[in-house]
Amino acid sequence: MKNIIISGLLGGLVLIIWMFLVNGILGFRNQIDMKKISNESPVYEILKQNITEPGRYSCNPEINPTGMFPEDEPVFSVMYSGMGHEAAGGLMIFGLLIYLIAPMIAAWMLSVSSEKILISYPRKVLFFTAIGLIIAIFSDLSSFGIGNYPLSDALLLAIHNVILWTLIGLVIAWRIKPDVK
Repeated sequence: MKNIIISGLLGGLVLIIWMFLVNGILGFRNQIDMKKISNESPVYEILKQNITEPGRYSCNPEINPTGMFPEDEPVFSVMYSGMGHEAAGGLMIFGLLIYLIAPMIAAWMLSVSSEKILISYPRKVLFFTAIGLIIAIFSDLSSFGIGNYPLSDALLLAIHNVILWTLIGLVIAWRIKPDVK
């Protein structure tokens, strides 16, 4: 159990360093999730007046006389969490806990996998790459579409997660060894 905790914490450290470099310094997520709206102030005021409950909202064009949405007209998506900038500090602590818990769970999953995986460093790393692929497919790529991310952003997020979990795997795979019988 001690080895799993240490391995998970090392994986969490990799995750924190990656997020600091890629998001904090290079601004990867900001370029995807925080694009600026020209004429932001009036748009903000309209949203503030019309969206008062937390949730994800769609803004569609008016339905045409045939009862259909017109083709080639944009659909907008607005997300409101119900929080303002004052929540940032608490959310950072919540995020840090997730960054430490997720690799620890993955380290435990690896530790209980088959001996065939545990005796091979490349297979152990591939185990984590597979976790990244699962996240990429079910989270990132499934967020592509109407009211969601454009395909290029969804692909970048997917690639980001596969690389991240492979890096986490490089460290955890080094620490987790098969039980000697």
